[in-house]
Amino acid sequence: MEGLRTRGLSATALKWIALVLMVLDHIHYMFAYTGRVPDWFSMLGRLSAPLFLFCLTEGFAHTHDRRKYFIKVYFIHLLMSGLLFLMIAGLLPVRPDGFYPMNGMMTSFAILMVVFQGMDWLREKRWGPGLAAVVLPLAWPVLASMLMGMVPALQMPLSVLGYTFLPMWNSNPDATIGTILTGILLYGFRKDRRVQAGVFAGFTVLYYFFYPLLVFSQSPDFHWTMMFTTAYEWYGALAAVLMLCYNGERGRGPKTFFYLFYPAHVYVLYALSWAAWPLLSGG
Repeated sequence: MEGLRTRGLSATALKWIALVLMVLDHIHYMFAYTGRVPDWFSMLGRLSAPLFLFCLTEGFAHTHDRRKYFIKVYFIHLLMSGLLFLMIAGLLPVRPDGFYPMNGMMTSFAILMVVFQGMDWLREKRWGPGLAAVVLPLAWPVLASMLMGMVPALQMPLSVLGYTFLPMWNSNPDATIGTILTGILLYGFRKDRRVQAGVFAGFTVLYYFFYPLLVFSQSPDFHWTMMFTTAYEWYGALAAVLMLCYNGERGRGPKTFFYLFYPAHVYVLYALSWAAWPLLSGG
């Protein structure tokens, strides 16, 4: 694997690792109804999103054409989020149990790339465009929610906008405020790898372990072992180890493969899970 020839791991090597872990996670996600896919598929998969976010920060910082990079990510977001909205709205058929894939990491990527550019403008003391690029993408879901409450007739058009041309960070499980904050921290501290990895791991444990622990512990059915068997999103903190192995090199590999593979494998796995439904659902 490229990146192992020199000391440490290249960005391409990290992407390959993240891709394998992502596929394991999505196999569990799509075929969970069978009860035959072990939970550790998804436990390992918790490292995938942080690694891709890490590679996004490096790619955005080093690319020679940020506009082209953004357009590529934005187009995939439009495709996947548009299909998701059509499924939610009942305009596309879904699996017999009503399940449909809600994968939308490209939505987070598109939002974060705007925020990253704003952070760079703020460093250059370009306060107007910098504040707009940072604040507006983060505030947009809140503003849209307020507008929907004040003018109910705007609910549908704003929802369509939120899933398409003006993506919201609360539109799918891969586009949450936790994901956005993780990306911001990774980009903000990227010039000091050890600090970056430490801040990332600390935030991940605080946000995905201690905060859920405080919430779940209020339930009479809660047991602390659930934080290791059910609420294991915090396992993603282990991605910090691989981040520290990054050698600063891009590495050899296909430039667009990873972006094309993401939507392709999601819908192929979904189609396979649908085709296998009569045989594996037990119904």
